Amino acid sequence: MPPTRRRVMRAISGSNTAPERRVSSVLHRLGYRFRRNVPALPGKPDFVFTRRKKIIFVHGCFWHSHQACGAAKVPATRKEYWESKLKATVIRDEKVRSELLLGGWLIMTIWECELRDAKILIERLIEFLGPARSFER
Repeated sequence: MPPTRRRVMRAISGSNTAPERRVSSVLHRLGYRFRRNVPALPGKPDFVFTRRKKIIFVHGCFWHSHQACGAAKVPATRKEYWESKLKATVIRDEKVRSELLLGGWLIMTIWECELRDAKILIERLIEFLGPARSFER
């Protein structure tokens, strides 16, 4: 792998990505409180709402092979490597999802491409999570 490519690939973070930060900001503005990347749960979910027993994953369309958008294309170079890597991610996502469902968690997946429309994102979050806790005194 060329040094430039290696540097670019190593800079890609697995947590606290721009899409995750955007969802986090929206959740806070709506009044929700949550835990991030809980290591005790399978897959270290991006957002955990313990009292509601709900989890939100924010998936990058390329890395998690979102078939509904164009970003899930396999790169032309080293095609076999990428196909194997991306397929393994999809299999791991399915396993994590199954484990969490068996544990009684409700799961929402937000795809990176779905972050373009803030109004729809807000509606989906409120529908999934229900009303935010009130802190009125």
